[in-house]
Amino acid sequence: MISAGFHGVYAELAPAFEQASGHRLVTTRGPSMGDSSEAIPTRLARGEAADVVILDRVSVAPLITRGLVRADSQFDLARSQIDMVVRAGAAKPDISSVDALRSTLLAAKSIAYSDSGSGTYLATTLFPQLGIAEQIAGKSRKVRGPPSGEPVAAVVARGEAEIGFQQVAELIHVSGINFVGPIPTEVQPTTFFSAALTQTAVQPEAAGELIRYLSLPPRLPYASHGLMTVTLAAA
Repeated sequence: MISAGFHGVYAELAPAFEQASGHRLVTTRGPSMGDSSEAIPTRLARGEAADVVILDRVSVAPLITRGLVRADSQFDLARSQIDMVVRAGAAKPDISSVDALRSTLLAAKSIAYSDSGSGTYLATTLFPQLGIAEQIAGKSRKVRGPPSGEPVAAVVARGEAEIGFQQVAELIHVSGINFVGPIPTEVQPTTFFSAALTQTAVQPEAAGELIRYLSLPPRLPYASHGLMTVTLAAA
């Protein structure tokens, strides 16, 4: 099970892994967190089978606590950041500072964010931290993500939201948008994608092979999928 943010890299490397290893991958996608029935924690909790999960690192600890993921198997694979996008051709608002970001959010006619890690951070941490949660609640929209939903950028490209926020990896391949840039460093969360084995893994050795394959920097096309490298190490 993998989150949408890591899907681009995974989709590129999975066929090569299958060819090199002789294993066949069966994969499903879902948000790292949130209230979607497709969210990875929800899938695991209701007993869906998986050997490996790849998701936002902050979601792994609760899964360990609940006995769904092996505590000694977690590895960071890549990191990402939250960016703002606007519809292609639209003027790019100023988000060069925290104050500028606050002003842009207050001035925007509509705001879209994801139903997973980045959107959870925005709605529960950043907007309250900026003191604007109540003011923008009525014009903010949580977008249901893949597999049954879509990236935030698709909503912005259609003109259904003036500005949108999501991890770069989930925005980068959507047409009809322009990147405004990352939110300011002072309020930018450090987002890692981590891989881990589930407690019910039936092929742990093969699962470990997959994680090692995905962690080899020479093979990872990070930049083209909006991700940055990290050194493979236990989280």
